[in-house]
Formats: sequence, C-alpha cells, structure tokens
Amino acid sequence: MSKFETCYQFPEGFLWGTSTSGPQSEGTVSGDGKGMNNWDYWYSIAPEKFHDRIGPERTSSFYQNYKEDIELLKETGQNVFRPSIQWSRLFPEGVGDINPKAVAFYRDVFKRIKATGVKPIVNLYHFDLPYALQEKGGWENKEIVFAYEHYAKTCFELFGDLVDTWITFNEPIVPVECGYMNDLHYPCKVDPKAAVAVAYHTQLASSLAVKACHKLNKHHKISIVLNLTPAYPRSHSEEDLKAARIAELFQMKSFLDPSVLGKYPEELVDIIKKHQLMPEVLDEELEIIANNTIDFLGVNYYQPMRVQAPKSLRSDKESFDFDTYFEAYDMPGKKINPHRGWEIYEQGIYDIAMLIKEHYGNIEWLVTENGMGVEGEEKFIENGIIQDDYRIEFIQNHLIELHKALEAGANCKGYMLWTFIDCWSWLNAYKNRYGLVALDLETQERTIKKSGYWFKELAQNNGFTKGGK
Repeated sequence: MSKFETCYQFPEGFLWGTSTSGPQSEGTVSGDGKGMNNWDYWYSIAPEKFHDRIGPERTSSFYQNYKEDIELLKETGQNVFRPSIQWSRLFPEGVGDINPKAVAFYRDVFKRIKATGVKPIVNLYHFDLPYALQEKGGWENKEIVFAYEHYAKTCFELFGDLVDTWITFNEPIVPVECGYMNDLHYPCKVDPKAAVAVAYHTQLASSLAVKACHKLNKHHKISIVLNLTPAYPRSHSEEDLKAARIAELFQMKSFLDPSVLGKYPEELVDIIKKHQLMPEVLDEELEIIANNTIDFLGVNYYQPMRVQAPKSLRSDKESFDFDTYFEAYDMPGKKINPHRGWEIYEQGIYDIAMLIKEHYGNIEWLVTENGMGVEGEEKFIENGIIQDDYRIEFIQNHLIELHKALEAGANCKGYMLWTFIDCWSWLNAYKNRYGLVALDLETQERTIKKSGYWFKELAQNNGFTKGGK
C-alpha cells in the first residue's frame, strides 16, 4: 500500500502554548518574602512522602531564571502561556500585608511575556493554599472564601493593565479528592462531609472572583480550569451506565455545571443530601453562583476514567465513599503510556468537545493541559537533545481528535501542553518529565527537546502533516 499524508490545519488565530504553575516552577529564594504554603509545610514535616525527598523549594528556579525562560517561549513557538500567581508569595499570611517583591516579580514576568508577543493567561490558584489560612481551617472554613475574593481583587487591580484573561482555579476537584477523600494532598483528611464543604466553598470563591473581575473591567475574560475526565462504562448494562453517570457527576459536573450553567445537577445534590453531607448553603450564595458564570472554559485532559458498578451493594447508612456508586475498571487491551502507566485514549478529547457543544451551550474553551509524562527520559538523549518522538506522536494523535471536533462545530480556541520546562510535580517531584524543555536539576541548565522544535513548527504552520499507509 502506498503512503499518504494528511494535513491538519487549524482555524486562524488558534492559540498554541503551554501551562505551568507557580508552586511547581518558581522555587523559594532566601529573602524573596514568600510565605509558607501547604506544600511547603507538608514537606517540612514529612519529606519522606516526596519522591527522592525533593521538595517545593527547589522546583525549576523560574523565580531566578524567568528572564531567560521567557525567551524560550519564543524559541518553542508559543503565542500563549499560562503561569500562575502564588497566593502565598503575594500575601505571605494569606491576608494582610502584600509582599512588594512579589508585585515587582509578577509585573516584570507579565511585561516580558507580552513583549515576546505571547498572550498571558494567568491562573490565581493551583493547589497552593497559604499555610496561615490552612491553620484556620483552610477551605473547610467559609471565611477563606472572602480571603480568596480579596486576593483575586488585588490581583486584578495590581496586574489588570498587563493581564486581560484570568483563571480562578486549576482543577478544583483534585484537592477535594486528594486532600479530603484520600491522603495524597495535605491535610490528608479523609472526611466526605469536609470534602463537600471544600468543594462548595471553592465554587463560591470562584464565582465571587468572576464577579469581581467583571466589575473591575468588563472587557476582561475569566475562566476556571477543570480536569474533565469522561467516564466510560465497562458495559451497556443499566448498572454500569449508572455508575458512569454518577462518576461524571462527582468528577466533572460538580464544578462544570455551576461554573458554566450557574447551578448544580439535581441528582448530585440529592446524593449529597441522602448521605447527610450538605454544607451550609445560603440563598444569596446560590444567586452569586447563578449570576456569575465564566466567560470561557479551560479543559485539562490526560486520560479517561473506566468504571463499573460496585461489586457489592452497600447500605445508604454506611459512610460515604465513591465506591458506594462506582468502581474503577481495568479495561483489557487499553493503550498505555509505558513510561508513566496512564492510559492513552485520544478520543476522549473529542468526546469532551461534543459534551461541551451539546450540553454547555458550546461555550468557548481551550485545552489548557494535555501531555505525556516520561520517567528516565535521559535514555533518549542523542547528540545532546532528548529525541522525544513519543511526545510528538502523543500530541499529534490528540490534535487529530481535536481537529475532528472542530470540524464538527466545537468552539475550541487553542491547545496548551503541560508543560513548558520540566517542573516539580507534587509528591512525584521530578520522577515524570513533561516539558518541551529539559531541566538538569543539578545545574539548572535548560535544553530544548526535539518536541520543542517540533512545537515551534506546529505553531508557525498553525497545523501539521501526518503520514500513514
């Protein structure tokens, strides 16, 4: 059979870039004025929980090297970049005095990003709660909602002349699941009632930030970034279909519906009430959520969720956990990233696009994260450059599905990879590398990978050509 090539051209003005976060890239420097966040504290009391005992103070030294790093945005062809502001850097105690060094740092960062011709989309919160607020109850305490609102307003006022596109929270379901349904994030408190309160307070804070943003500048746009993970049932049995539906209620729709539609799914609320997990909810708070929906949506997609009905029935009187309604299903024959262990299912990005089109008013959205983590990437070095053809193929195959979705009417405006430069990743530290640019942790030297050069061509051509048979 003869070979052929297909050209995948994207719409004019399509955005190409990467995402990162402050706590995973900036690091901490003596005298920088940054306060302790929950990750700093957890590492200080339990360093053994972190891969190779590498903590958040090291990360990728963006705070020291940002001028050179921003130049690498141009060298990898990006026209959009999503960093985050660290709440604990701007307000070391979460509230009160502002750190002037943080103001100067972030203003210079945003100025330099814009000067390179790159659009900054700035995230306000990436799992990094100031520890001083954690000591007061963290997201379980409704008072934090108003501390966050003040923080967000301050960011809009301090940086609004440089940034016109904002994100309230990155993946807000993750701290709920990992910090309050499991012990993978601090405070490692397995408490379903607390988990529901944390989720509700986070959504309320997000809606208040949307309101503040629009009040201060009606031309600015603001979003929330959600890790949308479609739930695919083991079979088409009624029980498995119900398991998938409820899995999506918790994992996707608990933030998607209030953020985009301004209301919670009734079935989700009924489940919460049945298990007596309802937090304090005021009518005026629900009005805030209803009247302050986002302008566009950020979507992070890595892998699907495979689920099945629970193997054993549980009484409604038993304590709540997700296994009450659905369990993970290990699908035979699935495509796997052999370097990371996660399933690769490119069609998921198409399915997300169609969900947004058909059930969420076809709201404007961006892929804000998609990427391939690889352990031991140094084994692919040839002539001083990591030959990460596997990453290029991963991106291409997801973009083919995104292109298909655009042809079907999806309202996606851009694609952003996780991540720019190899960065620190929560408990895994530098075990899995995701960057277009490699980082030598000891020397802090940056080296563009093969995928970084390819990404520049992708952005310049606003598309790519892929061969086949």
